[in-house]
Amino acid sequence: MPDYEVINVDGGLVKSWTRGVIFESKARQQVENVARLPFIHKHVAIMPDVHWGLGATIGSVIPTKGAVIPAAVGVDIGCGMMAVKTTLTAAKLPDNLRGIRNAIEESVPHGRTHYRSANDKGSWHVPPAEVTQTWTRLSQRFDRLKAKHPVLAKTNNLMHLGTLGTGNHFIEVCLDESDAVWVMLHSGSRGVGNKIGTYFIEMAKKDMRQWFANLPDKNLAYFPEGTKHFDDYMEAVEWAQEYALENRKIMMHRTLEAMEDYLPDFSISDQVVNCHHNYVTREYHFGANILVTRKGAVRARKGEMGIIPGSMGARSYIVRGRGNPDSFCSCSHGAGRAMSRREALRKVTLQEHMQAVKGVECRLDADVIDETPSAYKDIESVMAAQSDLVEIVHTLKQVICVKG
Repeated sequence: MPDYEVINVDGGLVKSWTRGVIFESKARQQVENVARLPFIHKHVAIMPDVHWGLGATIGSVIPTKGAVIPAAVGVDIGCGMMAVKTTLTAAKLPDNLRGIRNAIEESVPHGRTHYRSANDKGSWHVPPAEVTQTWTRLSQRFDRLKAKHPVLAKTNNLMHLGTLGTGNHFIEVCLDESDAVWVMLHSGSRGVGNKIGTYFIEMAKKDMRQWFANLPDKNLAYFPEGTKHFDDYMEAVEWAQEYALENRKIMMHRTLEAMEDYLPDFSISDQVVNCHHNYVTREYHFGANILVTRKGAVRARKGEMGIIPGSMGARSYIVRGRGNPDSFCSCSHGAGRAMSRREALRKVTLQEHMQAVKGVECRLDADVIDETPSAYKDIESVMAAQSDLVEIVHTLKQVICVKG
C-alpha cells in the first residue's frame, strides 16, 4: 500500500501525502483544477504542508510538459532556506541572548517601514561592499531583462539584496539534538522577484484572454513553450532564483559575522544547505524532460539535503532525500499554515503567543501573532506523513528568532 492517497479527477490524477494532516476543501479544489490541465505530466504531487494559495496550492509539485504557469511559481520567486552548522555548542552561548539578537538585527535589514522609500528599514541605505559586488555579477543579466521589459527597472533590486523582508521570513539561531549551534534563515528574491512574478502573471492572463482559453481558474494562465513570452519568463525567473540564492548567502555571512562579535571562537562546519522551495526547473521524470514547479516544496533527490522548518516555536528539520519518484523527488517546505494571517490575528491573544514562544529570544508584540506557532500545522504530523520522502538527519530548536 503506497504512503500517498490517490485522487482521481476528470482528466487528471493527484498523489497526496496528507495522511494525518489537514487538507482543506478549497485547497483540494485548487489541486483538482491544476490536475485537469492538459499539459500536466503524469500527475500532481501534494505535500503534507498543503494549503490554499493564489492560483496553485502551496505545498504542491506541478510537472508540466510544454508550458509553464507563472502563478504556480508565485511572486516570491526562489524563496527558500539556508542552514549552517557552526562549531559552537549551547554551553558557549551567553545566558542572555538579547545582545546576539540585536547584533543580527543591526547587520541584516528586515521588516518594512516606508514602502520603496529611502527611509525603509527593510532596505539598505548604503549597500555594503559584498552586496554591491554580488549585484555587479547579477546586474548584467538584469540589464538585459530591463531592456526587454522596462517596467522591471522600477524595482527594489540592489537595495534589497541581502535583506530579510517580512511575513514568514526569519533568521534563527538553533540547537540540534547534540546541542550544536546552527544558523538558519528563510527568504527569497524580495521586491524585484515580486515584480517579476506579478508582471508575468498578468501577462499570461492577458495572453489567455486573447486566445479565448478556457481555464478552471484564471490564475492558472500559462505560457506555451516555444513562444516569446515563455522564453522571456524563463529567463526572468531563472535570474530571480539566482538572486534569491545569493540573497540568502549574504544574509548568512552577515549573521555569522554579527555573532562573532559576541562569540569570537567559532567557525562553520562543512554542513551547509541552501535550497529553494518556490521555483521552477528542468528535470527528467517518468521518461521525459519536463518542467517541475515546486510551490512550497523542496527537491529531495536520493541523498540530497533539504530543510523543513516548523514555526517560530516548533522544531525544524535538516533532512536527506529518499528520491521517491512518485513525489517527483520532493518533500514539504515546512509545516504549512493551519490559519490565515487574518484568522490568527483574530483568534490568538498576545498572552497565548508569548506562552507558545517561551524560551525563544524573539519579538513579543501583536504584530507577529500572524506567525504564532498555532497558526501552523503540527510539524510532527507533517513529518510523519512524508517518511517515505525524506529521512531526518538533524532536529533543530530555535533559541533566537528574528522576524521582519
